[in-house]
Amino acid sequence: MSGHRVRAITRRLLQGFRRDRRTLALLFVAPIVILGLLGYLMRGSTSAPSVGIVNEDTGPLGAAVADSLRHSTRITTSDVSAADADARLRDGSLVAYIRFPPDFTQQSQGGNVAPEVHLEGSQPGEDTPVIQALQQSMISLASQVTGRTVRFAPRIEYLYGGSSYDTLDYFGAAFVGLIVFFLVFVITIVSFLNERSQGTLERLMASPLRRGEIVLGYMLGFTVLALVQAVEVLVFALAVLKIQNHGSVFLIFGMEALMAIAAVNLGIFLSMFARSEFQAVQFIPLVIVPQFLLSGIIFPVSSEPKALQYVSDVLPLTYAVNGMRDIMVKGADLGSPGLQLDAAVVAAFAILLIAAGSATLRRRLA
Repeated sequence: MSGHRVRAITRRLLQGFRRDRRTLALLFVAPIVILGLLGYLMRGSTSAPSVGIVNEDTGPLGAAVADSLRHSTRITTSDVSAADADARLRDGSLVAYIRFPPDFTQQSQGGNVAPEVHLEGSQPGEDTPVIQALQQSMISLASQVTGRTVRFAPRIEYLYGGSSYDTLDYFGAAFVGLIVFFLVFVITIVSFLNERSQGTLERLMASPLRRGEIVLGYMLGFTVLALVQAVEVLVFALAVLKIQNHGSVFLIFGMEALMAIAAVNLGIFLSMFARSEFQAVQFIPLVIVPQFLLSGIIFPVSSEPKALQYVSDVLPLTYAVNGMRDIMVKGADLGSPGLQLDAAVVAAFAILLIAAGSATLRRRLA
């Protein structure tokens, strides 16, 4: 083995990378951007969910616990009436509300207290701070106010989701859409680059086919494959993984289809800026990862730093994830204003990307 030849190969490879600024940016800039975004997202998040307090207790314990909750750093509280609490829970302005019934103090005389905790339940991770804040307040105050040891046993009710839901049930709705969007995007951009590099596009241009026919043919071909994949993912998620679903299967597929169409045309559009499969893959950390972090799949958008919430509000995946959770977890139908908004925004992005992808493909064929 010749050390000189090995060094020559190594030098040639490094020189090639030095001339490829896009690859250098991917290697050294993208990791810093992604880690910085993740750090800002986690440490700068406002992880104090909004909780309503309904204090109907005629004794001192309810008032004392309510006051302790108002000073808790785990949650943000507001006093609400019993009539408004359910409405605010349904419209999403409250994550939960805690009700102290009229006999709450009297319950403690028997050694047990049972405050009512009503949870919205559609977002994973937002329930724990509510229970922890209430438990902390009860443990520190119940014995002081009543002068005896009190057993804390809250009655928890879920508007959506519930104790029968596991982690996959909560995250599955979002991941069904994400998998379709991610894989369709990757397959489209790589496959289209293969069509160009193998000379297929040039041969089609030399044929009697019109440019508009070529554009439409490519889009429909990739879209058909994407829709077949969407059906496969949906069937596997519901029939094999048994992810709980309270909505219409056709609505889920409709949202998947919109995401697939958007992903196809996004791949075609971005293929204009890549000269090889390697460069195409470089778009994944730039296009997919930020949407994965900011669209509410893992971290609720409401808990993100305010600056990142503005970014989340313009990402199509944010609305797709909301729509999928509305359908599968909340059982929303087309009469739901929230689902109408989510579907309309995703459809608008799909139409915008169809226009951009068509323009890009026509430019490549010109």
